[in-house]
Amino acid sequence: MKEVLRLKNISHRYHGKSGETEAIRSMDLTVKEGEFFGIVGPSGSGKTTLLSILAGILTPSSGTVERSVSAEETGYMLQRDHLFEWRTIEDNVLLGLEIRKIKTAERAEYALSLLKKYSLGEFLKKKPSELSGGMRQRVALIRTLALRPKLILLDEPFSALDFQTRLTVAEDVRNIIREEKVTAILVTHDISEAIALCDRVAVLSARPATVKKIFDNPIEKSLSSIERREHPLFASLFKEVWKELEFTDEKSREKGE
Repeated sequence: MKEVLRLKNISHRYHGKSGETEAIRSMDLTVKEGEFFGIVGPSGSGKTTLLSILAGILTPSSGTVERSVSAEETGYMLQRDHLFEWRTIEDNVLLGLEIRKIKTAERAEYALSLLKKYSLGEFLKKKPSELSGGMRQRVALIRTLALRPKLILLDEPFSALDFQTRLTVAEDVRNIIREEKVTAILVTHDISEAIALCDRVAVLSARPATVKKIFDNPIEKSLSSIERREHPLFASLFKEVWKELEFTDEKSREKGE
């Protein structure tokens, strides 16, 4: 399977008034085409810094990033939907095309076809305030997909939703990403979410972050994320990932972080 991203021994340091802060140290990571890849780690472990490097926003202090997709072919979905309340759903979805100055009739038609395909066609002229939180997140995803990215970075995209809505929207997002054949990298604090959605899950250490272990998900891809949560292998994989994170948190507390 073709590699989309390969990180080779990357490290990153911030320089501030209080001195130097090492966020990432000697990290190696590979993400393959068509993969739904999960990243979990303790708070302050450098996950956001890592996403910024993956997006091409930050250049690591050392090491190399090999990629088969450009920054323009990379989409970013954040914790909040960041829809503009004064714009209609249609106009919100077309916003990225306008900002990049690539809005053509063909691209706009494609974006609107995604809204219709994923049951949002009747809300084109509505304002974001008229939609539920889950629907807003689907609109935010389609706004990203309108740019036709080959890679999507998901930064805790469901954290603002209540639990029941979170499960439903996570399943919707997973299905949409798979149907559109886009590679995805999900950063989350939720181990269950990572296992339910992802093909592999990487556990990061406390800062400075490095990859402690990568778990292959043995549960069939064909199952829904809800069915995956009910699978006999789910609990055992959860425990393995939790043990890695628990040990990391203990080390972090010992260092007073």
